Amino acid sequence: MQHKLSDLPTRIFWVVAPLVTALLFTSALLLIVGAPPLQAIWEIINGALESPQKWADVMTAWVPLALVGAGMSVTFAAGLWNIGAEGQIILGAIFATWIARNIELPQLPLLFLIVIAGILGGVLWGLLTGFLKVYARVHEIFAGLGLNFIATALIIWLIFNPWKPARGATMSGTEPFPVTAWIPRLGSTRLPPLAVILAAICVVAAYLMLNGSRFGLELRAMGKNMRAAFLQGIPTQRHMLLAFIICGGMAGLAGALQATAVYHRLIPRISGGFGYTGMLVVLLAGYKPEFVPLVALFFAAIGVGSPRLELNMQLDASLGGVLEGSVVLFVLLGAGLRQRLNHNTRTALETEE
Repeated sequence: MQHKLSDLPTRIFWVVAPLVTALLFTSALLLIVGAPPLQAIWEIINGALESPQKWADVMTAWVPLALVGAGMSVTFAAGLWNIGAEGQIILGAIFATWIARNIELPQLPLLFLIVIAGILGGVLWGLLTGFLKVYARVHEIFAGLGLNFIATALIIWLIFNPWKPARGATMSGTEPFPVTAWIPRLGSTRLPPLAVILAAICVVAAYLMLNGSRFGLELRAMGKNMRAAFLQGIPTQRHMLLAFIICGGMAGLAGALQATAVYHRLIPRISGGFGYTGMLVVLLAGYKPEFVPLVALFFAAIGVGSPRLELNMQLDASLGGVLEGSVVLFVLLGAGLRQRLNHNTRTALETEE
């Protein structure tokens, strides 16, 4: 009798088992510190969904996670680890801030310029990572991390020097942008509908690119075997640069939206760690953009709900990050174990034949 690992119950098991294991692991940690796990999980859920305002906060946090996750799905498809999304978010915010501070136009054309500027800022920083990878043979992890540090230093220098407020530089950031440079919000919430629409468009574009174009097919071939793809005539260097450009553009857009839709100014922590969290999103999504929205929603809800742990249970809000990391860890371990079992099954069947 041949046992297949592709039947529906088995697939459901490999999806559910890692999630249950992550919850059990997090529950064990909570018990160690003397906290009831069920209450902690309830506090996170309630903190994220207790009111329309909280729902809006979740969707506001969803936007940069979806954008970064969609962009990273493109670089991951090509076998590239774009650690530099954090810096690309910052550069997008910086470029958008320059437009908001220096250009006077009616709101609609001004917002259009801000969005384009944010995309260009991210593209520039992504392209730098690509050039270092392609032409200087610097691994993209080291190039991306180095450019993240440079971007962080640049934004702090701008806020505390040429763009400092008249009352003096502080960690609260620059002076607020003119109202015409604010992306409108939904009612009294922090949710900018335009930002949600743009993020959704980028997710769909990433999916169509990877699954419905020759470029996407060639990127996936590169991700499987870069040298074999090159020998088959695929322009691997050009495609790597294009992948970094696409990912950088989406991350830069996230930075522009953070500055103009969420904070209405440039602040030192404008990236909010979304560049790194977005990597967890795309890992948990299996590098597939179609799963990025749901996974991003999960991470956004935990991020918004976790502060309730500190308010109501005197637990550090970082426990929400422990839950996120645990889910990613056990999903990856489950994927590795499943691949090993599939390999062993195929080997056994070949031996029998």
